[in-house]
Amino acid sequence: MKKIYLLAGLALLTCPLFAQRTLLHCGNLFTGTGNDVQPQMTVVVEGNKITGIQKGYTAASGQDRVVDLKNKTVLPGLIDMHVHLETETRRGGLIDRFTLNTPDVAFQAAKNAKTTLLAGFTTVRDLGGSGVNVALRNAVNRGLVDGPRILTVGKSIATTGGHADPTNGYRKDLMGDPGPEEGVINGPDDARKAVRQRYKDGADLIKITATGGVLSNAKDGSGPQFTEEEAKAIVDAANDYGFAVAAHAHGAEGMKRAIRAGVQTIEHGTYMDDETISLFKKHGTYYVPTIIAGKTVADSAKMFGYYTALVTPKALAVGPKIQATFGKAYKAGVNIAFGTDAGVFVHGYNAKEFEYMVEAGMPPVEAIKAAMLTNAKLLKMDTQIGSIETGKFADMIAVDENPIKNIKTLQTVRFVMKDGKVYKE
Repeated sequence: MKKIYLLAGLALLTCPLFAQRTLLHCGNLFTGTGNDVQPQMTVVVEGNKITGIQKGYTAASGQDRVVDLKNKTVLPGLIDMHVHLETETRRGGLIDRFTLNTPDVAFQAAKNAKTTLLAGFTTVRDLGGSGVNVALRNAVNRGLVDGPRILTVGKSIATTGGHADPTNGYRKDLMGDPGPEEGVINGPDDARKAVRQRYKDGADLIKITATGGVLSNAKDGSGPQFTEEEAKAIVDAANDYGFAVAAHAHGAEGMKRAIRAGVQTIEHGTYMDDETISLFKKHGTYYVPTIIAGKTVADSAKMFGYYTALVTPKALAVGPKIQATFGKAYKAGVNIAFGTDAGVFVHGYNAKEFEYMVEAGMPPVEAIKAAMLTNAKLLKMDTQIGSIETGKFADMIAVDENPIKNIKTLQTVRFVMKDGKVYKE
């Protein structure tokens, strides 16, 4: 008798189980492949993939699970091309670099990742941290932490004293002389070594700080900080390793050097001029505006003691300009990608960027699609994410209204599925 039970148990273990289907009954469906919503649709999910898109509400059979979203609009999971998951803005936050240990940063990053996912962003590009972001990506991929799919630069690459020099604002005896391993370069040889170090560290792409920045504790917020030779060495080395390059840049000259060097995206772009716009269009470079970050730092700088004395005037000068720059760039035909600089503002409010893009003249459907298939193509993942199509990963969100008619509805996401798993319902 015991032998029979044992054999029966082995049979159960070796026989394939029937895969449970999940049926999403969608009141409206925006697949991201067109410009309109489709009413009363069913999306069929098996495992982590979309296996069917059907008109009407498909009846369940067998072990099918039904998710009732008949009073919601369902869209592809959103993609943010510029986040910083390790950090989050707060008054006097500069001191964190001296008081937080790596495990402290890791726990913060895990919290921010989950917040981002629950806000409807199922894939993000993390554009700079201490390196915890690489471990966070791995933890999410292994299912240890709830968060979006992460592609990360690890540590950004700067020049000595530049925007991402990690020792800016330190006491002089603590500054030392960081080099390529720490993401600080001077000259083409250093530039190549820094890219190779990012490869060794496990990064997915490269980011350079082509100009000064707002939140670094340094005086210059917009001047060029890489020579064109250094930027070109970065891009050439990145190409060897299959890396795309993103460039933080506020000033026009730094943007021009970065675009001519061959970067994929320019982040912020505050002081973009007509010549820069022409270069964007000539080289097919994409602009990631981060309007919400500009507005946030300008507002925060008005609060006494929120930033240091070096940062406050830069935030007041740079922050208010980005939305107008975006409007000018969009009207001129510059390629637009969606990105927010989350961490500069409180995580989870990424979708506010859509509202600001629409205010500046971009039609809602174009703003929405910038955070879907456009970004997926830039990530070279458009066969996997960015739209609701058979064979793609089951990354989907749901909101109360049609966002093409009310863009603000994206700020209140009611349902989140990533890789076929429901995280918010």
